[in-house]
Amino acid sequence: MWDASKCDLCGDCLVQCRYVDYDRDRAVAEIKLLSEGNKADILEGCITCNACIQYCPQGADPADLIERMQETFSSPIAAAFKPFTDSVVKTFEKGSRDVEVIEGEPGRPALSFDSFPFAQFPAGTLESALFRGMTVVRGRKYASLVGMAHMGGASLTKRYARKVIDNFAELGKDIVYIHNEGYILAHLRARELGIEVPYRYMHLFEYLRDYLGNHQSGITRLNRRVAFQPNCAVRWLPEQASWVDEIFSLVGVARVSRTYDGVDALCCGGPALFVNRELAEKMQHDNISDALDHGAEALITICPMCDTVLREPTAQAGLPMIFITDLCRMAMGEVPWPAG
Repeated sequence: MWDASKCDLCGDCLVQCRYVDYDRDRAVAEIKLLSEGNKADILEGCITCNACIQYCPQGADPADLIERMQETFSSPIAAAFKPFTDSVVKTFEKGSRDVEVIEGEPGRPALSFDSFPFAQFPAGTLESALFRGMTVVRGRKYASLVGMAHMGGASLTKRYARKVIDNFAELGKDIVYIHNEGYILAHLRARELGIEVPYRYMHLFEYLRDYLGNHQSGITRLNRRVAFQPNCAVRWLPEQASWVDEIFSLVGVARVSRTYDGVDALCCGGPALFVNRELAEKMQHDNISDALDHGAEALITICPMCDTVLREPTAQAGLPMIFITDLCRMAMGEVPWPAG
């Protein structure tokens, strides 16, 4: 979360932003305006990709400042998503009716799908041996809330994080988060807000790494070259890079070295589609072309939003989009590699 005491007004966060063209003086002036509670032009230019979290050399989290002020001043992103964020508030104030719980075996952890519908994940995910015996949950009461920052709802994390943590605690199980931002809520935001997390939890990547490591006899190496599409929460969790590489090694795929990777990764363009479609489509084109130019045979993701937004343009370009759980299932022989 934004820590003004760490910000030395160096301007690096916005000088390095690829979606605006600010020199250092302009960048410093913009952050100074926001830190003093004033409106600034960056609120319209920001597409909430969170890259500035990593650009900041002091760890001040300027993305959190920008996203909170986008909500305060009803930026284009906040205005576009207001009906949705209002519906989330209504859920937490009046109760959630969309909860689904599939009971599993005693002693096995619960797999959280956040608030995403099961249908937004690859067919057969729930039946995979990867998750056999696990309780499976989804619904707004289990929403990460962290992702609301991409929709002009940055304040919802602070307002309802305790409710979400309490809802998971009621399950009485360890939790595996299938989406980055659920893990971020428990691992980072709860701590920052002084909320105790009374259960053990794990990121999907940690779970997949451990499962694959314990079932190597059932793995057939895929011998493919892939690119990785991280979602925006990876900016808070740079250690994901090593987890991904461990999974890729276990299933026998090589991560291509390309321009838009790591700190330089491109956002899927989801939020930008609602306020600057031309920019979003250019980002997608550059991202997909970069993967193909460096020999990738597929684009791997963890995020159902990235998957939804990029599936059509990747298909048109002839680059298969594969959810990381399906990549593991391919190595396990549950599903085939996409037809060429």
